Amino acid sequence: MADRGTAAFRCPMGDVVARKPRITDWRLVVQSRLDRVRADLAALGPPDPLDQEGQRWREAAEQQAAVVEDMITRGESRWRVVASWWSGWHIERAWRSLHEAEIAVVAAGSGFLGRLPGLKARVAENLDEDDPRRRALEELRPGEFPLPVEREIVVDALRAAFDASDFAHAGSRALRNKLIATSVVLFAVNTLLGAVGFAEPGMIPMCVGSEKLPTVCPSGRGPTGADVWLIQVLGAFGAVLSAVVLLLRRRPSLSPYVMVGYQAMIKVLLGSALAVVGVLALGAGVTTGLIAVASQAALLVWAVLLGYGQQLATRLLDSYTDRVMDQARPLPRLEEQR
Repeated sequence: MADRGTAAFRCPMGDVVARKPRITDWRLVVQSRLDRVRADLAALGPPDPLDQEGQRWREAAEQQAAVVEDMITRGESRWRVVASWWSGWHIERAWRSLHEAEIAVVAAGSGFLGRLPGLKARVAENLDEDDPRRRALEELRPGEFPLPVEREIVVDALRAAFDASDFAHAGSRALRNKLIATSVVLFAVNTLLGAVGFAEPGMIPMCVGSEKLPTVCPSGRGPTGADVWLIQVLGAFGAVLSAVVLLLRRRPSLSPYVMVGYQAMIKVLLGSALAVVGVLALGAGVTTGLIAVASQAALLVWAVLLGYGQQLATRLLDSYTDRVMDQARPLPRLEEQR
């Protein structure tokens, strides 16, 4: 998510004690939904003293709305900001509380059955056709049961639908953290390979030759300390080409966890590593009879192609990420419920 500004509170001694929450896209969306919840509460009018259950739901909506407000306005210290970003607890708490507030608003009024078409559509997005809660809601006819029973059917179906969305949120965060951890490992491996190649030129041989063709090195002048770095840079460039394709085909997502940046990072780092491994394979004669490297330019082009070749491995990751993100639907379509 794009951050649009940060600030910090300072005590008289100059120590940073808290940071204002950054204005991020997910906060803007949650704030908009929270405003709608409060508008719906106000539209309910004064509470009916005879409808004690409706009054309890109204109070529950107000309490959950207060929790949402706290989550999107809370200031934290620098280290707690990092911990919150990694765990995602403030994002998921905000969404869960928002969902509960929206359920409570629906249940607080006596005219919630007028929203049945929208409620059914929302539930159908997250629950299977054979789910008994979805079937009970779809088969519900106004006046068929006492009002408390109808209210419970609606609330139970909505909670199940929102739970499915919230669990998808947690799955998206877990995938994001795995991508970050994998990127750190790949970065460490690439850095180690580059450092070893720079400190001991030739220890990781990047020169390619055969009995019929002269030996060719990335620098063109024999083994040097920059050979590994050069191959890694060219492999990363090849991976960037596939990352651009990923960016072009990626559709916008309203989930607070946006994976495309982390996917691109995996591609670039993996492309660098595979370029080194691929050039080692060329030098070892693994491709003898299939690939002939007769010049420095040919070797450098192969480094780019080998970096792009990581797409074969990361395509499965892209498909899996698409499935995870398709399940993360944090926004209830309230406009369809009206």
